[in-house]
Amino acid sequence: MLLGPDAFADAGIIRVRDDLALVQTCDFFTPIVDDPHDFGEIAAANALSDVYAMGAEPLCALNIVCFPESGVDFEVLGRILQGGDSKAAEAGMAILGGHSVRDEEIKYGLAVTGTVDPSALLTNAGAEPGDVLFLTKPLGTGVLTTALKQGRVSAGEIADAVDGMKRLNRAAAAAARAAGAHALTDVTGFGLAGHAWQMAEASGVAFRIEWERLPLYAGAMELASEGVDSGGGRANAAYYGSRARLARRLPAEA
Repeated sequence: MLLGPDAFADAGIIRVRDDLALVQTCDFFTPIVDDPHDFGEIAAANALSDVYAMGAEPLCALNIVCFPESGVDFEVLGRILQGGDSKAAEAGMAILGGHSVRDEEIKYGLAVTGTVDPSALLTNAGAEPGDVLFLTKPLGTGVLTTALKQGRVSAGEIADAVDGMKRLNRAAAAAARAAGAHALTDVTGFGLAGHAWQMAEASGVAFRIEWERLPLYAGAMELASEGVDSGGGRANAAYYGSRARLARRLPAEA
C-alpha cells in the first residue's frame, strides 16, 4: 500500500508491480441540480477527479445508486445513469456494473479504479516552498447550487457552473504533469480552504492565497453576501477556520 486511509490523499494507492499501481476511489452524493442527466455527469466527473488528482488514468468503475422504490419515475434513474455513462465514455473508461439500494433520497456516484506508474504518482503531499498554486476551475459552486435549491436562481443562471462541474479534469491533470507539478488535489467537499490546509499539512508548508486573484463563478459572491451558504460551507468554516489566518480586509462572505 503506497497511500491509505491515514493520508490526506484523494484516493488509495496499491502497488501491483514495480511499474504499476492501482488507484481506488469512491464518491457519491445527492442531486445538486434539477436535470438528471446533468447530475449523472457531475457525479461521475467528481469521482473521476480523485483519480486525475493522483496523476493517474481511470480504467473502470462501478455505479453506486440509491433510489426510492416509489414516487419517482424510473426514467429519472435512467437519465442519471446515462449521464454517468457519457462522462465515463469521454474519459475512455468502462463502467462494469454496480449496485443499487432502495432509499428515500436519490444518490449517485462511482467507485473508480485507475492506474499509474508509481514513479509518476502525484499526491497532495508534494508541495514545496516557492510553488505557485493553480486552480483549474472557478470557485463558488456550493453557493450557486444551494441558491438553485432555494429557488433564488434559475438553472440558466448557473449554467456556467454546471458546465464546469461536468468538465473532466483530464486535460488539466495532463497539463500539470507536463509542467512538472509537485502536487495535485481535487477541490470539492472541503472547499478551497479545507483542501489547501490538507495539502499544506501533508506537505509541511504554508499557503499564501491572494483573495483578489481567485477565479469565481458569476453571481457567487453576490449570493453569499445575501446570506446563501451551503451546509458544507458552514461545517468547513467551523472546522478549518482556526487553521487559517484571514486578512482583515477580506469580505465576510468570503
